[in-house]
This record gives sequence, C-alpha cells and structure tokens, in this order.
Amino acid sequence: MATNPNNILRRSLLYVPSSSPRMLAKSLTLTTDNLTYDLEDSVTPSLKAPSRAALLTHLTSLPSRPPGVHDVAVRINGAQTPWHADDVAVLAGCPRVDTIVIPKVQRGKDVNAVARAISSARPASLPPVSLLALIESAHAVTKLGGICKAAPGQLSGLVFAAEDYALDVGVRRTGSLREMLYARSAVVTSARAAGLPCVIDLVCTAYQGEEGVRRLEEECRDGRDLGFNGKQCIHPSQVDTVQRMFAPDEGEVDWAVRVVVANEKAKRAGKGAWTLDGHMIDAPVVGKAGAIIRRASACGMDTQALREKWKNQEPE
Repeated sequence: MATNPNNILRRSLLYVPSSSPRMLAKSLTLTTDNLTYDLEDSVTPSLKAPSRAALLTHLTSLPSRPPGVHDVAVRINGAQTPWHADDVAVLAGCPRVDTIVIPKVQRGKDVNAVARAISSARPASLPPVSLLALIESAHAVTKLGGICKAAPGQLSGLVFAAEDYALDVGVRRTGSLREMLYARSAVVTSARAAGLPCVIDLVCTAYQGEEGVRRLEEECRDGRDLGFNGKQCIHPSQVDTVQRMFAPDEGEVDWAVRVVVANEKAKRAGKGAWTLDGHMIDAPVVGKAGAIIRRASACGMDTQALREKWKNQEPE
C-alpha cells in the first residue's frame, strides 16, 4: 500500500457505487489507476448505512489491493450529513483504504477536520491515508488557497466536480466547457502552486458509442492542455481512453529522452542553452522533459530502453 501521496498514479478516477453488490464484485476485475467506492451521490439515504457496512465487509475481505489498481479510495458523505462521522470512523480503521475523497469542500478547515478525525481513529500500525478534496462550488473556488494548504502531507490533490459547480453558479454545461474555464484553471493553478501532485478533471457524461468516445477524447485533450493529470470516470468503458490520453505519447517520451541525454552532455561541456532539431533548449525545457520521463515511467513505459536507443544524442 502506498504511503506517499506523491507516489500514487491517478490518471483515471473510477467511481463504483457501494450500494451495488454486483459492482463491488466486478470492481475486483477492473484495471484503473484509482478505484473510488462511492458512499455519496450514488447511494440513496435509506441505503447509506447498509452500503457502508457492505463496503467494509468487501474491503476487509481483500487479501491485497486489486491487481489492476494503484489506489483504492472511498468517497464519503459530506460533513453536513448525518452519515459523515460514521463514514470517517469506519474507514479510518480499514487497511485496504489508501485515499479518502472528501466531497463538498468549502474551505481548508473542512479538509483539516477530516484529517484530524482520521488521525485519531486510524491505528498506528496502518500506513497513513491520503486525501482528495472535491471542489464543487463557487465559494470553494474562491477559497482554493486555504484548501490547498490544509492537511499538509496528507492532502494529495483536488478533484473538480463540474455538475455541482454548474448548479451552484447557475450555468448550463456546454460541449465547449467554456463556462467552466475559469474554475478549472483556478483549480489547476492553485494545486500546482501548493505542490499538490494530483489534479483530477471533470466527468465526461457521454460514454456510449463512437460519439461518446470522441467527446471523451476531446475532454481529455482539453483537460491535459489546462494542466490536469487525470479525469473522473463514471463507467468502466471510459477508463482505457482516459488512461491513454493522460499518459505521455510515444513521440513526447522520445523527445524527452533525447533532451535529457543531450543535456547531460551539454552540461559537461558547460553549455546552459543549446539546440535540438533547430529549437532552443534551456532549463525550463529540460525540466519539462524530465517531468515527462517520470510520468512515462510511472505509467509503465520503458524509458531505460529509450535512453539506450538515444545514448548517442548530442546537443546541436
């Protein structure tokens, strides 16, 4: 089980309803970076307590994390609900929970409260639990600075919830997502400024047929361009596309390895800036190349083989 939030790869965050025994069983066969069992929106009030009990039984019966999953998470109910305290208390003691997803976060103290409750209830023998904060309202967007500073070392990222945000602000969600641009950019910028490693973009509500795949790819590309490094999924059929779109492509990784190899030689020659394929390479570009290689390695790509392939690359 991961103990460092910075080591958790979350390109896809797949929600699984905890009220469905069939989906609980199916979840063990899924391949996704993050598997989030949902106790919140997908569970009706009358099923909250039974679903929590069923989820706990499911999780405690697992000998290990499902083989195709990097990060097992649970989205709990919000602090304003009567189920919140029991969700935290029960899940804090479960060794199979890597991450708690906190909904309806409005300010930093909401994250701190969950962090304190988990710390007091989690046995010292278990590794720490990381936290993800769901940003769902206009108020939360104005308080991002404080939210990102909450629970240092435990808060590992932000998740943008488009549907709740649109409801709160009173806008209609469109295909262009133009109405979400300010909020999404603010979420990414605030997370990066605070050094949070994980920023997860909105759900794509289309997932059936060729049109659904096209729409999902467009949203992934748009989210990547804004700086998000993952996306929420509401159906297993979305996961492969999301994981592919949020991993570096072969061309990117090839370029990055060439830059890093050539830069090592440039440094030995005392060059602070040089060129590759007619383009200037300086420290920020080298930093970007290094980040691409680290992400590619985390995604299972053989970057060492590429280093061997490009070992003779020289700075121009």
